[in-house]
Amino acid sequence: MFPLYDINPHRRFPWMTVLLILVNIGVLASQGTGPSLDTVYQYGFIPKRVSEAGSGKLVSVREPVLNRRGEPIPGRVKVVQISTAPIDVYPTFITTMFLHGNWLHLIMNMWMLWIFGNNIEDRLGRFMFICYYLLGGMVGSVCQWAIDPQLDVPVIGASGAVAAVLGGYAITFPKVSVKTLIFVGIPLFVNLPALVVLGVWFVIQILFGFRMMSEGEGPAVAYWAHIGGFVAGIVLMPFLTLGASPPDADWKREAKELFEFDDPRTRAE
Repeated sequence: MFPLYDINPHRRFPWMTVLLILVNIGVLASQGTGPSLDTVYQYGFIPKRVSEAGSGKLVSVREPVLNRRGEPIPGRVKVVQISTAPIDVYPTFITTMFLHGNWLHLIMNMWMLWIFGNNIEDRLGRFMFICYYLLGGMVGSVCQWAIDPQLDVPVIGASGAVAAVLGGYAITFPKVSVKTLIFVGIPLFVNLPALVVLGVWFVIQILFGFRMMSEGEGPAVAYWAHIGGFVAGIVLMPFLTLGASPPDADWKREAKELFEFDDPRTRAE
């Protein structure tokens, strides 16, 4: 199942969604085909660094040795020592969201962000939306850390933050139609409720997340960051909408209507 677009017009231009997409594109474009290993180790999220943060120890990670064409040499690795100083570790909760391994990785995340993010921004407003996005991504990283706090493999990408957007969309616009490409021997284009599309996606993340745990290997995909981000999006959305007016509404007017009481001296008989 691959969502193509949603049938859910928005009334405010999604400036923050566009800005996030442009920033992510710009970061990867500045790095060519992908970030260097040094960049990934310094700015990517490594759960073991969080576990050792402030201990004064260095975390050892294994870096593959590359040949002249930039390809890993089988069986050749070198050990790299990485700082666990809090000033180096905690910013990676944010910086990891803007690193992607390659253009396909970036396109998949930004595609999902564009389809579903514009409506979430429309509902929350720009400021609340960026807070929602970043907080969801951080919760996703915390979830990945909680599952394997000794993992020394860098986790990069915006997928935890994007998953939060998906979770918020699933409960805010569950019945909205999403044009979806489905492969069942032949490609089919069907309209499905957003709750079905995103619910199936979430179930797949859970299945692969538990499979990863049973195999006891480092993740090629950060499934638990996806799961944590999605759940964070579901939980955060109702709370943040309390401080954000719907499109074309004025929160000051809403507050006045809610909390201003009639003056009994001027009440008509």
